[in-house]
Amino acid sequence: MAFDTLWTDQIYAQLDAMITLLFDTLSRKDQRNWARVYLRGLVSTAGKKTIRNMARGGEGSAEQSLQQFISKSPWAWAPVRRALAQYLERTSQPPLAWVVQSLIIEKAGDQSVGVGRQFVPELGRMANCQRAVGVWFAYSGASFPVEWILTLPAPWTTERVRRHSARIPDTARSQTPTQEAIDAVVRMSGTWQLEQRPVIMAVSNADLHHTMEAFSLYAIPFVLKVDGSLPVALATAGRHRALPYQASARELIESLRSQRRLADWRGQGASDGAGTPLAAAAVHAAPGEDRTAVELQPLLLFGAWTEPSNPLPSGFWITNLRDMPLSQLFTLAKLLDQTALDFAEVSEAVGIRDFEGRSYRGWHHHATLASVAHAATLFALRGQRVSDPAARTEHNGRMARSHQGVQNGAVHGPGHAVRAGRIDGAGRLDGTERGDVPSPPPPLPTPPVRQARTAGTYSKAR
Repeated sequence: MAFDTLWTDQIYAQLDAMITLLFDTLSRKDQRNWARVYLRGLVSTAGKKTIRNMARGGEGSAEQSLQQFISKSPWAWAPVRRALAQYLERTSQPPLAWVVQSLIIEKAGDQSVGVGRQFVPELGRMANCQRAVGVWFAYSGASFPVEWILTLPAPWTTERVRRHSARIPDTARSQTPTQEAIDAVVRMSGTWQLEQRPVIMAVSNADLHHTMEAFSLYAIPFVLKVDGSLPVALATAGRHRALPYQASARELIESLRSQRRLADWRGQGASDGAGTPLAAAAVHAAPGEDRTAVELQPLLLFGAWTEPSNPLPSGFWITNLRDMPLSQLFTLAKLLDQTALDFAEVSEAVGIRDFEGRSYRGWHHHATLASVAHAATLFALRGQRVSDPAARTEHNGRMARSHQGVQNGAVHGPGHAVRAGRIDGAGRLDGTERGDVPSPPPPLPTPPVRQARTAGTYSKAR
């Protein structure tokens, strides 16, 4: 994406306002100045957004100063990301959901922090790459990355010399992308002072039960994209009765073809006047005695016929928001497509992949600034102005009302599904029952450490 002078000036104005709002934890004026220089470089430099390219045309010391600011300066990136998320939440259009997407950056060498030769399920092959997980705030029409986690292959945490040279903190561990995503969502839910939104992510069959268990433990609503081969059991009215029907998600949704409903929905890929056929059923995702106490609560499996030329359903999701109308659930599910579009059109343009340094701190500084540049660019393109910090007053009022809702039982405690909806005797969703997105739980403890994997990626050789 190339911007002419008019657009660049508008993005610069957005960046200047966001520096005032988001970077107050940078106590020194020179740090905020170099943040401004770097951010402007991300949106105006042609080609790859390396420090050397961004420093061209500046003073002779600019490259060295930017290197110092990004790779060595000890400013904390977490408060900036949290401030960005809080600002996005108090805008006129609050996010519909938090969307988890993984990022794969293929590399030629072995010196970039976190790089390693590994099998990448999303690519179906071995790759020498960095892997990261992003948490995005998504709306119908726009999405913004607010948190990034760089996953570290074991050698980066177990080899002392490599860990020291990359300045990897002692708290960083080697975990799978799914576990990093779970920990990030739980941490944000518990400590970022945000309203709880449904979490949208793609999960492999192997990782599904652990992911559902972790989110259910903290009463976090979820809509998980699953493979059609996922084994499910149709839920029945009695918990201990023999299950009458077990099949793959694809087979079960296909068996409900006669009960399909056309759903109008909003978002990327929606067509005016043309609904998408959807079908849903209450299910258990773990057949028989393998179910845990959490999984004994019925979930909702829904599927969509998204390809007009294909007579079979082609998309499948499982959720604990059982009383939400299917059209709203499908709008949430399709936010994965919105993040993919905004990644390709905006995040790529501001250089999210382009960091060439070798330090863990530098990678996170770059990802943080690229996220701010992404937001400023979208604000400028949409004609939205960065608002005054006084907007926090209304945000705080909503938070107080939301926590009151938790106390009144809007969200059940650990181990229970969120807002159990009306399910008829055949285990199907009663479409007459409607519900809202649940309010947030109170602050949460540190989540348990587990191992898992995730699906859903952006990949490109660098």
